[in-house]
Amino acid sequence: MDLSPFEKDIDELIDEFSQGESTSFAEMKRVWASRKFTYIYEAAPTPSPYSSSNLAFFMQSLFAHSLGHMVGSGSLSRRLGGLYCLYCLHETQPFKPPFRIYLSLRELKNIKDLIVASKERGITVVPPLVKRMLERNMFLFGALDVNEASVLERVNQLMELQNARVELAYKKLFANTRIEHFLHMDLGVEIDMDIIKKMSSEYAEAKKLAIQEARTEVDVQNIEHIIEDKKSIGDVVEGIADEWNTERKAFYQQTGLSLQHSSEEGHLLQPPPEREDDEDFEHKLEEILSEPN
Repeated sequence: MDLSPFEKDIDELIDEFSQGESTSFAEMKRVWASRKFTYIYEAAPTPSPYSSSNLAFFMQSLFAHSLGHMVGSGSLSRRLGGLYCLYCLHETQPFKPPFRIYLSLRELKNIKDLIVASKERGITVVPPLVKRMLERNMFLFGALDVNEASVLERVNQLMELQNARVELAYKKLFANTRIEHFLHMDLGVEIDMDIIKKMSSEYAEAKKLAIQEARTEVDVQNIEHIIEDKKSIGDVVEGIADEWNTERKAFYQQTGLSLQHSSEEGHLLQPPPEREDDEDFEHKLEEILSEPN
């Protein structure tokens, strides 16, 4: 997908905002509204129930381009334009749940510098705006820098993190529940398929023998159809068991859960390290926001 038209739109938005060296968030909202900038999402990839990677790539590309203005060496007005645009992009996106903004440690430090510079200029809207972004959990912190990694690499890291958390959620959901028991249940073993098939075969033979013996005494023409070759109850149950196993394996493939029994899940339920990194980053940002002028 060619993202250059969208990047050009962001460039022009920030150009107009910074023409008069504006630093006001209200001015960014005015420029945003005058350009009907929210329509940028009209050309976003169509969400798919099977994959959101294209949409994630689109959103992280917009975020990354805005971050490029914010962390650049341009004027304070242009850097603030990047921050304000980033906030507006997140808040106006139509996707539920909303895509979070990937932020590296270096970009976090750039936000700190921007807060300090804004305080020195008496621009009071920046600290509460960043604090609001933090409180609303808009950031997803990672190690890949915007200048050192492609957007695709960022998206791949985000997808890996998301998949790890989804798998962890499934494991927590199914731990110590009857659901987990049924997921690992072999239906053929549970109902003793061999015994059922043996009983079914014996019943069919007994039924056939009974009708053959009755034929010498009575007219059995109207009931002979019941001994015709049909699926036995054993075959039917075996088919159900096979279908159950197929559905169970499909579930495992869709969720990423292991076919291995959950008795080994103890160490798997440990939270992924990425969340701890998130908290470290958030604490640092909170410290920055609490610093006096």
